[in-house]
Amino acid sequence: MGRRGPSLCGARSAMCEINQTEPAPIFPSFSATPHHQAVRGLLLQSCEFGSKCCRFSPPLPFSFGRFGVRCNYAETRLEEDSNSGTIDVVADVKSERVVVLGGSGFVGSSICKAAVSKGIEVISVSRSGRPSYPGSWVDQVTWMPGDVFYLNWDEVLVGATAVVSTIGGFGSEEQMLRVNGEANVVAVNAAKDFGVPKFILISVHDYNLPSFLLSSGYFTGKRKAESEVLSKYPNSGVVLRPGFIYGKRKVDGFEIPLDLIGQPLERILRATENFTKPLSSLPASDLLLAPPVSVDDVALAVINAITDDDFFGIFTIEQIKEAAEKVRV
Repeated sequence: MGRRGPSLCGARSAMCEINQTEPAPIFPSFSATPHHQAVRGLLLQSCEFGSKCCRFSPPLPFSFGRFGVRCNYAETRLEEDSNSGTIDVVADVKSERVVVLGGSGFVGSSICKAAVSKGIEVISVSRSGRPSYPGSWVDQVTWMPGDVFYLNWDEVLVGATAVVSTIGGFGSEEQMLRVNGEANVVAVNAAKDFGVPKFILISVHDYNLPSFLLSSGYFTGKRKAESEVLSKYPNSGVVLRPGFIYGKRKVDGFEIPLDLIGQPLERILRATENFTKPLSSLPASDLLLAPPVSVDDVALAVINAITDDDFFGIFTIEQIKEAAEKVRV
């Protein structure tokens, strides 16, 4: 049997016992060496049990054996410090709430779908309201019909962490200036007034067009909207400039497979970019050479803009794809 050495630390405190078993037959006993003296020194150190301490004092000569520690508490004394205060722990969990303008459209619906898949709360504002096509993600979006020129913004923007605008269109010069430019300017200023920290605009690539073509209502309106975003949100505004956007576009209940054109064209231009790059400096060359962008890439780039506070400024076609890849990975 092993030798047992009890040690009582303080009156009515903790009783700790250290058991030193006899060495196994294959390990003979021997006198304490420097190594064992060091081990004994460690065992002699005090160990704390709350406010109680125990000291282990195994006898010498030191034998190579196994040690066990058993502690029995005779009584526990707990003194409450009346001066100690409570500690409040607050978890800083960022919850995203995004308003998508034009959310029922081709690009807007893809953004809504991607945001829902990432657990982001989504509110869509568009003149048509809720889309007619089915989808499990559709039920997770709050659909609000409305026009940005007559919208009651306090029903939409309170608590929002970002606004994404996909507003744009074609028509007469006056119509394009109003839709692409003025509508977005109204939205940017409303978001700023309500303290929304981030604004993301879906704009358009300039295709290396000469200046007289860029003066059309479509491009003038887009650039006016860009300027408003970057002036009101210099450190958090995002402008995405995609070219031709492809995907499955739903129009009046019909699905137009734009990906049948855009996807192979993107692959061809990607494979030949080393040969076509010298032509990129020619005026309007990007009408043929600018690679198309998947609507899914645009949506994922928006998600990256929503979640990454270091992502702001103007982003080209290639940068949109890079941002989408970050989210996809």
